[in-house]
Amino acid sequence: MAARMNISIGRIRPLAALVLCAALALAACGKGPSLRGAPEPGDTAVAEVNGQKVWASDVKREAVEQGLIGEGEPLDATSDLFRQVLDEVIDQKLLAAEAIRRKVDRQPLARRRLAAARERILADTLVEAQVAGAVNDRAISNLYAEQLRLARRSDEIKGRQIVTRTAAEGEAVRKLLSAGAAFETLAMDKSIDPNTRFNGGDLGYFTLDVMPSAYGAALKDARVGDLVGPFQVEQGFALVRVEDRRQEKPISLEQARPQIVRFLTYDQVRDLLERLRGKAKVKLLIGPRQALPGAPREPASAPAGAPRAAAQRQPVEPPHDPAKLPGALPAQPSAPASKAPAPKAPARPAPAPAAGAPR
Repeated sequence: MAARMNISIGRIRPLAALVLCAALALAACGKGPSLRGAPEPGDTAVAEVNGQKVWASDVKREAVEQGLIGEGEPLDATSDLFRQVLDEVIDQKLLAAEAIRRKVDRQPLARRRLAAARERILADTLVEAQVAGAVNDRAISNLYAEQLRLARRSDEIKGRQIVTRTAAEGEAVRKLLSAGAAFETLAMDKSIDPNTRFNGGDLGYFTLDVMPSAYGAALKDARVGDLVGPFQVEQGFALVRVEDRRQEKPISLEQARPQIVRFLTYDQVRDLLERLRGKAKVKLLIGPRQALPGAPREPASAPAGAPRAAAQRQPVEPPHDPAKLPGALPAQPSAPASKAPAPKAPARPAPAPAAGAPR
């Protein structure tokens, strides 16, 4: 019993945030009798609290609510995390039952908070149903195919580099290469770039848009086999040999899926809210927003008589809208060693940094 009383402050906080929801469920069911059957197919009872069953799905839902696992991720019933969350669910049920016994649910503040929790749960359930019906494999595949059609793909270049301190040293290395010296050997012996000298100067595959401008300008028209440079970079002067050039490969459906799901989910919720607001009678009972010092003012060209709220409300763009990303659904390239700016789309990883390439 003493072990059950050892509850940390960090554990009480998530319990306090959700105990009203449990009280709401108990209040709706009287004393909260256990369900006759599993609430979900294949569900398993993992505990009983005063005759009321606790199901594995209850524990998993609590873990998702706390951000401990993602929606749809598995939670092993034998894991320490499952046992930790199960203890919290049990404590939550005990606290909620005690709140009912003390008639806390009849207090005005508790009733308002219970009503707000009920509305939030109903809204979440409606959104989940709306999204589940629209965000499916077919919708994901259709949007992916559309983005492939619209994607602008660049050329990928595979190259090796040698970075020298001065242009004169670069010209000397170029003469050695022209005489037949091995690029990899000279890279290890002459290059001052610590990130590429020990792998023969290998930059891997990269696109010019993710490379520093000096590389883009120098390699724009380079062909396979060309030796370009020396041209100035951050640490000195670079010589680059172009070993291959190919068209950028598009990102796969599985790699693009998380981004597409986020976009489709946002799109469904936005459309649902727009329809509901269009049919509802919403009247604000507060005054107009007070102008803050230094805040941008409405332009003089704004239409006269336009609703102030509409003029002040800024549209919210969906997260990672695939149709609005330059170079939609880009390739998943091998990371070049050169330090480069952010890629064209969030789904694409930034190339690994390399000294010798300007920032």
